[in-house]
Amino acid sequence: MTDVAVLGAGMHPWGKWGRSFVEYGRVAARAALADAGLEWSGVQSVVGAGTVRGGYPGYVAGATFARALGWQGARVASVYAACASGAQAVAAARAQILAGQADAVLVVGADAAPKGFFAPAGGDRPDDPDWLRFRLLGATNPAYFGLYARRRMAVYGDTAEDFARVKVKNAAAGALNPLARYRKAVTAEEVAASPVVADPLRLLDVCATSDGGAALVLGSIEFARARGVADPVRIRAVSTVTPRYPRTVLDLPDIATDSACGAGAGADAGAASAAVPFRASIARAVYEEAGVGPEDLSLAEVYDLSTALELEWYEDIGLCGPGEGASLLGKGATALGGRLPVNASGGLASFGEAVPAQAIAQVCELTWQLRGAAGARQVPGARVGIAVNQGLFGHGSAVVAVR
Repeated sequence: MTDVAVLGAGMHPWGKWGRSFVEYGRVAARAALADAGLEWSGVQSVVGAGTVRGGYPGYVAGATFARALGWQGARVASVYAACASGAQAVAAARAQILAGQADAVLVVGADAAPKGFFAPAGGDRPDDPDWLRFRLLGATNPAYFGLYARRRMAVYGDTAEDFARVKVKNAAAGALNPLARYRKAVTAEEVAASPVVADPLRLLDVCATSDGGAALVLGSIEFARARGVADPVRIRAVSTVTPRYPRTVLDLPDIATDSACGAGAGADAGAASAAVPFRASIARAVYEEAGVGPEDLSLAEVYDLSTALELEWYEDIGLCGPGEGASLLGKGATALGGRLPVNASGGLASFGEAVPAQAIAQVCELTWQLRGAAGARQVPGARVGIAVNQGLFGHGSAVVAVR
């Protein structure tokens, strides 16, 4: 048995609140504990997802949240893996539970993000690919999003109108989510009228940076049953894979592909996987571990940093073939009420990025959907969900939850 139970899920609303990330994490943790019906003193371990923006490494740690909740002796672990931080925190908590080290583990991530695009931490670091892409290319994240959008237009014939429809879909879902930052439906005309950020993407095609927090209380199946929860939402698989050589489609901040494993035995393994892009390999690994496939899904939460990237995720998680994302969207299949809703939460289009929290927030949404507790945005009969995103620097992130 590799399942662990989701006993509780909680979030601090996304927005720009001007307060410490610690406060957002504490609020989310208290909400998750209340949802689990568990006192803080009953938690044996805390896994915190952090970001260097919060402060120096010894401060931005699981212990930061343990201290905020009140010292009670819980063991701690800390994770920083860019946008995959939350998924790696979930993986660490799951491993502790399956190893018998803890019956109940609190997973917390929170961020107080700057206004505008993310930039690397200060100082000269010529071995840091994030620093290099700013110094050598001047490439902010929106520039990367724009390059991917242009590639889709050139390779598959996608249009700016296709991208706008993603925003319209996600904004409609976000309008139903009380935790979202942006709770207003938009039209394709409003997307087209918004300022150009990185051609062809406009302001409403690109997600914002936000403050927010999310938390989960995870436990063993036996612990859940002992507390009277006979049929909890379960995390069945977590994928945190890294890329393989050769990478034929590069992600910023990578500006070259590493051939270090291109000799000897590694060459055969690399050649065998060359046809599988990194994002697709993240999903493939989580499907294999969970024993499910795209055909089993009820819903998906994907990492819509830009509208064009959401279309790529449709293909990477196997909802359709390469280049078919815009067609799938156009049929209404990925909207609320469609065959397989994607970003029923409203996605990053409605929340914005609160980096250490967002993969955890995706699992919160899966939890509420699989419980049948998502209110007006509920996906009827939801039984299996996937949450996927990608952390820069080669961090995979995918979670499969089932009921």
